[in-house]
Amino acid sequence: MRSYQRNSPQAAARIVSLAMLADGHLCQSEIDALDRLGIHSELGLPPDEMHAIIQAFCEDLLSTAGPGWVDACRLDPRTLRELFGEVDDLELRRKVLRLCIAVVDTDEHMAEGESIVLNAAAEHWGLHRTKSQLQPPETPSQVG
Repeated sequence: MRSYQRNSPQAAARIVSLAMLADGHLCQSEIDALDRLGIHSELGLPPDEMHAIIQAFCEDLLSTAGPGWVDACRLDPRTLRELFGEVDDLELRRKVLRLCIAVVDTDEHMAEGESIVLNAAAEHWGLHRTKSQLQPPETPSQVG
């Protein structure tokens, strides 16, 4: 698996990619959410680079996994620690976790794999919060 510079936009984007792929598939609503939520700009990336990071992460998963895509999306604890370890800035950790939640929440279903990744990130980064604190901010269409 390739590595990125600590606290780089690429390292942060890969963790968002991990959250998106944690349920074993990449759904269209999550892909659409990338642009709609401006995740690439929040991380300091152009949109095409965000998509390239997702593709590179998929390639890394496939090259290190056994047969089957779903199994490829299940990372061992050591690999998760390595990925989470590339982001050690507290504010960036909070931002990445918020963005991960926003993306996986777009299909209004929290799959087991997504929950595992989000909880592992929160635990690794020491961001233990209540569910309401981890919810993405309300959009104007949700208010009222």
